Order: sequence, then C-alpha cells, then structure tokens
Amino acid sequence: MVNFVGAVGPGSQPGEEDGGVLEYMEMPKGMTIYRSPILPEPDQLLGIDAAKDALNRVLAALEDWKPGACPRIELSGLDKKNADFVSQALGDGEVSIICGETIQCQESVMAGVWRVREIGAGGTVLSDAIEIGIFPQSVIAKAFARSSHAIDIPRSYGPGVFNAPPLLAEINEAIAKSGLGNAAPHAINLSLLPHTEEDLSLLDGLLGHGPVTILSRGYGNCRVMTMALRDTWWVRFYNSQDTLILNSIEVTNLPEVVCASPEDIIDSAARLSEIMAIYK
Repeated sequence: MVNFVGAVGPGSQPGEEDGGVLEYMEMPKGMTIYRSPILPEPDQLLGIDAAKDALNRVLAALEDWKPGACPRIELSGLDKKNADFVSQALGDGEVSIICGETIQCQESVMAGVWRVREIGAGGTVLSDAIEIGIFPQSVIAKAFARSSHAIDIPRSYGPGVFNAPPLLAEINEAIAKSGLGNAAPHAINLSLLPHTEEDLSLLDGLLGHGPVTILSRGYGNCRVMTMALRDTWWVRFYNSQDTLILNSIEVTNLPEVVCASPEDIIDSAARLSEIMAIYK
C-alpha cells in the first residue's frame, strides 16, 4: 500500500461512535513583540561618539528610506566599546540569515534594520555593516547568483513517485514567468497535496539547495531555504512543538514572510529616534 503523506491527520476523520475525542494539532502560539533594548544611562558611558554617529546615520537612512532602496552604514571602523553599544541599541529581532559560508545577518528588534557581517577563516570579521530595507541587499545579490533557470525533468521515475512529476512542470513554468518581471508569487502548498516521501525526496533532489537559509521567529518558527533554481524557495512553518504545519515551495523574488514592510521601517525610525534622544 502506498503511504500518502498529508492525506489524513488530526481532525480529518469523523468522530468515533464510542465518544472518542478528536485530537487537534497544536497551532503556533505566542507572538514576538517589540521590546526596547536595555541600555546604560547616558552618564555611565564615555567615548561612544563613534557609535552615536553610526546610529544617527542609521536613523537618517530610516527616515529617508524609499521602497527599493537599501542604504548601507559601515561599522568596521568601530572599536569594541562602540561596536558593543551599537549591538545593544539594535538588539536581536525575529529574522536570522546565513548566506553561504561567509555572510551572517541578524535583523534588529527594529524591523528593516539588518546587521550584516562577512566572516573569514577562523571566525574573523572581515566586514560589519548595517543595511536598511525590506531585506539585506548583500544576501539578495548572492541568493541566486549561481542558480539554474529550469529543472532538468527526468524521463522516468523510481517507485513510490506519484504526484511530484506534474509539480516539476509547474515550477518550471513559474520560474519562466518570474524572469519576465512583475510576476505574481507562485506558491505550491505541499501540505494540501497528497504526496509520498519519495515525491518529497525527488523534489528536494531536483530543486537542489542554494546558499541562503533563513529562520524567522514569530508565531512558531518559519524556516526558509533558497533552492538551486532561480527565484525558488522552500518555506516551512513549524508550531511551538517543532511540528511541521505548513510546507510550501514558492517561486518569487522574496517570500513575504522574511521581509520587513514599509510600515515596519517607518516604525523603526520612530523607535530609534526615541533611543537616540536619550543620548544627545
């Protein structure tokens, strides 16, 4: 008998005549909210003029930001004391990114403010900067730099493969449209489609893996990976028990779940302005 994944599950079958109670899968709960960073009193700090200057440049970039822009503020020249103060002021937000073996990004508690570090051999920090935008441009530039433009569809398939083949053609068509510009995001919700483990293995193997891995924390966790195909992402949502509750492949420039919104950036400008007012 073929084992179809996702064809049945909690709440999908009628109740038992003996009064048995359906057990529903626990959905994500608990939302990450903005918390002001804990900062030292102004009279407790001396010698942080370089950090304040960098943060004021971040504030100016936030206030002047326009959609499509991604200004960059360099931090590499800061000494440890000043760099630590910048880290305290920004805090760690919901989204973390690894891009290949060298680039690490962390969103601030102020959405749309990204700390971007390039790491060399032995963990040496080669560059340290802040990027302002819906998503760090340094990651976008590398995400699909070496990607393919289509899946090489096999002529035949192994045992247990049933529903993956038509999805391959669908993905290829979506990739072709995405290259024309202004194409709407195309999502394939695997959670709603019957599929076997062999189907998933085939998709994973043929789509390949790209350099970017993203973890977004909010309601539960969302883990996003670039595939080795242009504009193709594998998006997985997990609840607080780390159970997969939504599994999808998206063909788009950027999945919405990993992006800050223009409204987020406006809010972040206001929050950073409040912080910097303390240290004038």
